[in-house]
Amino acid sequence: MPAGSEGPTVRLRRLGMELRVLREAAGLNSQQAADELGCSQSKISRVETGKSPVSVRDVRDLLGLYAVTDEEQRERLLGLARDSRQRGWWAEFGSWLPSGFDTYAGMEAATASVRAYQAQLVHGLLQTEDYARALLRALRVEDTRESVEKLVEFRMARQAQLTRAENPLRLWVIFEEEVLKRPVGGPAVMQAQLQRILEAAEEPTITIQVLPTARGAHAGLDGSFSVFEFPDPGDPDVAYVGGPIGTVFVEKIEDVRRFATRFDHLRAAALDIGESADLIATTARGM
Repeated sequence: MPAGSEGPTVRLRRLGMELRVLREAAGLNSQQAADELGCSQSKISRVETGKSPVSVRDVRDLLGLYAVTDEEQRERLLGLARDSRQRGWWAEFGSWLPSGFDTYAGMEAATASVRAYQAQLVHGLLQTEDYARALLRALRVEDTRESVEKLVEFRMARQAQLTRAENPLRLWVIFEEEVLKRPVGGPAVMQAQLQRILEAAEEPTITIQVLPTARGAHAGLDGSFSVFEFPDPGDPDVAYVGGPIGTVFVEKIEDVRRFATRFDHLRAAALDIGESADLIATTARGM
């Protein structure tokens, strides 16, 4: 089950960022570092972006190449390398997960808060089992029943982040009004789903808003996105954009800031918390 620790994904990302800073301080580009270590430039790139596991030996070699002699710094980075190779709770789902979703789960497990704009679907952390099953059966038309059930199980397991004992995840979701009205799984399933959203909105760590269709043009018309904020100031925020071809993580500070600004515009345009709850309740009664 998900735990409230930062997990291997964020440790790997942090290690990669620090190694990149050390390489640049040593006056080397990634190709030069690769040549010195006898590996490919793409390996250096994957390590520095946190997209590839890295061995303790590789980190030790990189620290030697970058002339890092401070023992405390070396031990801290080697410790990150050891910790980054631990298995996250999502590892049990292995090959069942869509490409990139192991990274997504790792980010989610480590984040302090998620701000999400949902243009078409209920956020995965708020979905009921029946809604998730109906949705996945519709989206993953080539998957076996077993595969769909594994993904439903994975989605339900993710929701433990909302109730973890230490520092439960803070979630702020803005739904497009149409999300509430699309009867995924049929009226009864959707009515139960809307009730689940209303119950979640009563939690002090969860904020729900609805953006009415009547608002017209707004900052989210090109699709859903999320912004992850981490508890450690050394871990910069990340934006996430999902789609049928996989996951995209946006890490450049200026680009993440644009997503955060868009979210601020959307929350200003959306109904307030009370009005949003009233609209959700009214929509549920009309199902």
